Amino acid sequence: MLTSTASAAPAAGEKRTRFYLLEKFDLKQGDQPSRLDEFFSKLLLPVLNKVHSGPKIYLDAQIAPHMPQKIAIYGFESLQHLDDVHTKMMGNKEFARAAEEFEKGIEQSAEQQTNILLEAADYSPEIEIPKEPRKTGRLFELRVYHSPTYRQLKALHERFAGPEIRIFHRVGVHPILYASTFIGPAMPNLVYLIPFESLAEREKAWAAFGADPEWQTVRKESVAKYGQISQIINISLCRATAYSPVK
Repeated sequence: MLTSTASAAPAAGEKRTRFYLLEKFDLKQGDQPSRLDEFFSKLLLPVLNKVHSGPKIYLDAQIAPHMPQKIAIYGFESLQHLDDVHTKMMGNKEFARAAEEFEKGIEQSAEQQTNILLEAADYSPEIEIPKEPRKTGRLFELRVYHSPTYRQLKALHERFAGPEIRIFHRVGVHPILYASTFIGPAMPNLVYLIPFESLAEREKAWAAFGADPEWQTVRKESVAKYGQISQIINISLCRATAYSPVK
């Protein structure tokens, strides 16, 4: 079952990132992490940057269900846009030869790759692509909230779009993406991504959020009206890689 969490259509002339492809690479200790970094930074990105100007984020998991793990996130205006970029990449003979040569390595590049297609919520901000790269990569927290039903997922999005974001910003939590899985595991869900300058900043912000009187009231009212609308929470902490365009 697929349900939309994005607005029906952008305003005339407005370009908006509507879909995100999230790729998870489950690795094993050894050469796989460094080889994947080399592939992304030296082979894939130079070609991708020529055909796609949208958001690109590369993350190295610090705490995740599988370790080691790397995550790549790409933003697109539409499903057609995603397909167009993929077609251009696959049609680039130079990249195809380099990718084939890369896969001739002694071991496979990843133990498992999982691709998840996300649809941005209508209240999700646009991910800013910096003109000048940051010197250091921020800590990124990826949260996935699984809801029992789509009715409760709708209520969860309404809570986020209403008072929860306001409380987030007040305590120092500033997500750059809110979405739901369009195709992938653990549906229905709400997925959001939050950058922090440090682990200490993250801990301080979440402590303030948990203690916030307005949040305690909002949560109590939400549970009374809809029940527990996020029954399972999956959290990963990642560090942006040195080559990530957004870091």
